[in-house]
Order: sequence, then C-alpha cells, then structure tokens
Amino acid sequence: MDFQHGFSSLIHLVLVLLLSVAMTEKRLVVGFGSMGPISAAFGDNGFFCAIDASGKQEVFCWEKNNSTLASSVLGHFNAIPPVAALTGGEGFMCGLLANTSTPYCWNSVDSGTNLVPSMFVNSAYSHIAAGKDHVCAVRGSYFSNIYSGNVDCWEINNDSERRSDLVSYFDPSISNLVFEKIASGEGYTCGGIEHGGIVCWGPKSGSIEVSDESDNYVNLASGKDSVCGISELTGEVKCWGGNNTFVNPPNGTRFVDLTAGARHFCGIREDNHGIDCWGTHDSSVVPKGSGFLAIASSGFITCGVREDDLLLDCWGSEEPLPAGYSPPLQLSSPGLCTADPCGQGKFSFNASILSVQDLTSLCVRKNLNICAPCGSNCSKGFFASSPCSANADRVCTACSLCQNSSCWDDCKLTSSSHRVKMHQVKKLGIIIGSSVAGFILVLLGWCLLPRLVTVRNEEQRKKQFKSCLRKPEVEADTNDELQPTLSAALSVGATQIFRLSELKDATNGFKEFNEVGRGSYGFVYKAVLPDGRQVAVKRANANTIIHTNGREFEAELEILCNIRHCNIVNLIGYCAEMGERLLVYEFMSHGTLHDHLHGELSPLNWNFRLRIAMQVAKGLEYLHRDCFPPIVHRDVKASNILLDSEWVARIADVGLLNPNNRDLDGDLESDVYNFGIVLLEILSGRKVNDNDYTPPNIVDWALPLIRKGKAAAIIDRNIALPRNVEPLLKLADIAELALKEDRGERPVISEIVMWLEQIVKNGLTL
Repeated sequence: MDFQHGFSSLIHLVLVLLLSVAMTEKRLVVGFGSMGPISAAFGDNGFFCAIDASGKQEVFCWEKNNSTLASSVLGHFNAIPPVAALTGGEGFMCGLLANTSTPYCWNSVDSGTNLVPSMFVNSAYSHIAAGKDHVCAVRGSYFSNIYSGNVDCWEINNDSERRSDLVSYFDPSISNLVFEKIASGEGYTCGGIEHGGIVCWGPKSGSIEVSDESDNYVNLASGKDSVCGISELTGEVKCWGGNNTFVNPPNGTRFVDLTAGARHFCGIREDNHGIDCWGTHDSSVVPKGSGFLAIASSGFITCGVREDDLLLDCWGSEEPLPAGYSPPLQLSSPGLCTADPCGQGKFSFNASILSVQDLTSLCVRKNLNICAPCGSNCSKGFFASSPCSANADRVCTACSLCQNSSCWDDCKLTSSSHRVKMHQVKKLGIIIGSSVAGFILVLLGWCLLPRLVTVRNEEQRKKQFKSCLRKPEVEADTNDELQPTLSAALSVGATQIFRLSELKDATNGFKEFNEVGRGSYGFVYKAVLPDGRQVAVKRANANTIIHTNGREFEAELEILCNIRHCNIVNLIGYCAEMGERLLVYEFMSHGTLHDHLHGELSPLNWNFRLRIAMQVAKGLEYLHRDCFPPIVHRDVKASNILLDSEWVARIADVGLLNPNNRDLDGDLESDVYNFGIVLLEILSGRKVNDNDYTPPNIVDWALPLIRKGKAAAIIDRNIALPRNVEPLLKLADIAELALKEDRGERPVISEIVMWLEQIVKNGLTL
C-alpha cells in the first residue's frame, strides 16, 4: 500500500510539473528585435516605447496589456532622457543617450533609475541589444562613422538588492572580435563579425548552431532560442536555432527590418514595405493596406510605424488584441538618426512632409539624418507614380488613376483592357456626375429657398405669421362643430393647423408606448398622420403651459413658422385647442447623437461624425446669420441633435422656451460654447459629465490635454482609428477655440462652418 501510495504521489507530482511547464511555456512571452526607433519590453511587466517625431528624440511609452492612452504622461514613464536608439528585454528597456551614446536602461516601475551597472554607465556604444535578462553593446560612439568594435555585456536585475553578475556572459573567445550588428535572446547573444559571419555566445548559445556562415547581415532579430538575419548580399532572410519559432521563413523575398515575437518572426518587405510573418501566427490580422518603416514585437503583440503618416498600428499574432487596446496617437520616428549619408536604395526622410511648424529635422543634431529604405512597388491596387529620390520615397497612386502604359504592368492592365476600363469609367463618371449634379441642384433649392423667404420685409413676415396662426378667412365665423377634421384642409403654406382629436388618434391617445422622448418642454410622441406620414408630436407639460402665456406661445410659433433649413428639425404644424399646446415636427428616424455616442444605438464612424459636426454648425449658422433677428438656440447639446432617415444631422428644440430658460438673455457666443462641448463629445465619445473620469467634466478633462498638444489622448478608441488623424486633431483645435472663456475670443459660427467644411473635404479619406 505504501508503495502504491508513493507511486501514485510520484505520478501526481510529475503531472503537476508537466502542467506547470506547459503553463509557463504559454506565460513566458518573449520577443526581441534589433536596435531601432521602436522596441518592446516583454513579459508580465512588458511595455512598448518609441522615439517621437518631434525632432527632440524624446521617448514615449505605452503599456502592453491594457488600453492606456499616451502613457508617456504616466509617472513611471516621464523621466526617460532623449535617446538615439531603443532595445527591449524582459520587463525593461534600454537605449543609447542622444547626446553621449552612453547606455540607459529602465523598467515600468521607475524610468528615472538607470539599471546599467556603474562600470558601464559612462561607456559609449554604437549598438545595443537587450536579451531576457542581459544586455550587450558594441563599443564606440553612436554618432561616429565607425559602427564596429568589441562587445561589453552585463546582466539586468530589476531587483535592486541583487548585484550585477558578469560571469555568465563573459566569453574570452569573443574578446578580440570586432562586431557590427548584435541581437540578444534568452541566455545568448549573436553578432555579425566585421568581415562576415555570425558568432553566438552565452550559457544557452549552443542551441543556435550557427556554423560556416560567411555572409554579412544588415539586421538581426532574436527569439527565445532562434535568430534570423537579413543578408546584405541578397536581402533575404536566413534563420538558425529552434525550428518551432521560425518554421518556413520566406524564400525569394527581400526585407529591410525584422522583429521576433513569442513563436514567430515578422519582417518589413523591401518592395512595398508590407509585413510578412512566419512561424505560429494568424496571417489574417496582419495589416494589408499599410506600408511600415519600423516594427517591434512583445510576445503576442506587434506594433509598427506606418510609412504614410508615422502613426502606430498594432495587431495580435495569434489572438485578437485586448478590448480597447490602442497605442498613443503620437507621431513616431521612422528610423534611427545617423551621421552617414544615405546610400543607394535609401532616402533621407524629409520632416517638412509632416507639416509641423518650425520642424526641419527629426534628429537633435543638425548634421544627422534618417535614412529610410526606398520602396520599389506599392500595395495591391496602387502603382508607383514617381520613383524614390534622395529626399522622398516612391509615391503610390491608386490604379483607378492609371493613365498610360507605364502603370499597366503594376495594375495588371493590358492596353485593350485599359481602354475598355477607361471607357467604362468615363461612362460611369458621366452618369454619376449627372446624377450628383441633379441631386445637388435639388438639395440647394431645398436649403436655399427658405433663405429667400426669410429675407422678406417685416410686413411680409407678419402676414405669413398671421396666416400661420389663424384659420383661413372663410372659417372665421364657423363653429367648432363644423370645423373640418383633416389638417390638410387647414394647411397654410408650409405650416399646418392640426385638430386635437387628429393628433390623439395619430399618437394612440398619447400612450406611453408611443413616447420617444421627454424634456423640460414636455413629452415627445411618435405619430402617424392619416396620409401615412410619420411625425413627432411635442406635447407641452402642465408646468410649461402654466408658466408660458398665450402671447409667448404665439411668439414661439412666429419663430418656428419661419424656420426652414435642411439641418433644422422643421415645424410641420401645431395645435392649440382645449388648453393643449402641441407642436408637430418632422420625424427623425435614426435617433439622437447622444444615443449614438453614449447610448445603445450603433456607434458612428469618423466620416459620419465629421459630417454631423459640419451639419450642426450649418444649422447654427442659419439661425445666427440668416434669421432676422438672429435666433439663439440656448440649449445646443447632443440630445438635441437628431439624425433623419438619410443620416443628416438636424438641430431640434429651436426657440422652445421653457420655465428654466425663458427669462434668460441668450447670446450667440453661448451657442458657440455649447457647440464646442458637442465637438468634444464627438471626438472623445464620453459624456459631458462622467464620474469615471478625473476630472468628471468633459471640458475640464479635455481642454488641458488639447492645449498641451496632446489632443490625440482624447480621441475615442471604441471605434477604429482612421489612417489619417489630422482632421480629428484639427477638430480638437476648433473645439478649443469655441470653448474660450472670453466670449470675445470665440469664433463666430460662420468661421467654424468654413473650417469644418475644409476638414470634411480632407477627412473623407480617413
């Protein structure tokens, strides 16, 4: 029995150990890359860091496993000095300081403490590579023209009480070798020797098995137990070590950059700067439409710097990214600053394309530049319309604009097929152009006709108002019993007089199930008129009726009868019987902007949000500029912005005085201020007051970030980020102007309309 019990215990222990090993294998996430402008620290305390594109070579970081936005503002990442290059290990990051070439290493706990041992902290290096728990660096100045030398290695201990141990990474056989490129993994480092070949050392270097290798490699990346390099001669990738990491590396494809994840490698192709990965990964999540200039991996997450806009894009290798995960919207450096001239196949990155005032270089020293690899081809559906030059990469243009034989091959067109295609495109263009022109004419007539009406003189407007409020003359002496039951019989111009009984029938007796909203004025009901039209009926509550006399109601109707605009919820008619005050409006089938941003309705993409902002501004412009006298809305907010059946934004509750605001003197500037708050809601997706934020008020939260140049931190991450975020940043600038404390400093709404029209024009290619 004792033997059986002991054997059973032994089996149990073995199973536990095997399970533990399996769990450790999954948890132990490693990912190493060569030195670059973006890198990742892996493991449980992993994070990403990148060099910004401000010309100061400052570092910003974001955490790997959550949706922290612009984490460079966090306390544990705010003390990192400017660096020339980055490399990451397990839970720590290292860089070469931009002004001295000396090493600086930090972790997520305290970026102000240099983890480099004192005997190396003042040494200058030209290259640096971090492994799991150690760092190796090539001696020499980073900013010199000599990028080879002997190697120093040291261990990194995040536990400050332990001393650094140099023995395990000291190898006498490499002490006299001169290295150019190095990459460190788990327990080993490999380096490219000056005149060709690769040598590996360290306690676990035996598993790599690099032998008889004489090529030079321009880039190296290390995984847990494997190394891949880009051949200087062929541009192709060659790998050594554990086959489970780099199974089936691509053949015949030239690369310019590499990174290693937990069980895969990824590289940037030379031709179109697209991403190819090999090993264990999900190819469907790899971005297909973007080119990249730099990449880095941390276990199962890879992030890259997009070539079009220098923004960061991240994806998971084997499973989707955590919900809400997104890197900061800060521009990242496309490469490392160097003193060397850019040779063949490279171009010197021109900072002027970023359109940032006074930014002439992305390097802190005037004599440095960034040599980025040229692209020769473009992604599918595009062709290279101009070649790479000394100061600019090739330009990719959509194949739909291919006009001659120079792009037929790239776009897979033949002369005959191209002519047929162009003929079809021209024919389709004529049809679409004619249709659009007709639609625009109808739309202009619809929107501009009310403006012609509003410029009539005062007597004309009063005459129209009287006919709007009263029954036709032939009915002046008619008893109520003899009045017609259909509103069509009482229709005068654009406004109709409804019978109370008719509206009761249309709303099913004002039943609760017909209610679609409520406010300070009263309840709103969905109704169906006898002719089949859907309308919204606003029924004043007792409080509104008691505090608003008949003359005030008539004054409101005078305003409402004369308002006609495609971005206003226009009045259809009214009813003033039996003490009731009911207003009948166009029905908005797609609800309120508030419910789309904060409620259960579908979220709106950025193109919709930009259009809505512009349409609301145009509605306010009509009230402020085209109405006489100008109309102050007084209550511009997301719940008063409705979307019609065509998803066009309409401003609701224009001129509706209620007991809370009818005695207040409104002004145009207050409408502009409230519109600025709506812009913040559109940008951030958060409510005006939300206790989940600090501070809870959206203005107090957002304005300081915008004024510090960190508008990207307020952008809503619950919808996909656009490729071009510049329109959103400009929208934040407009909101900041509209929210000026000094009323006199706020722009008029016509200026805002002009700015938003330009943003929408440029932003439709988001």
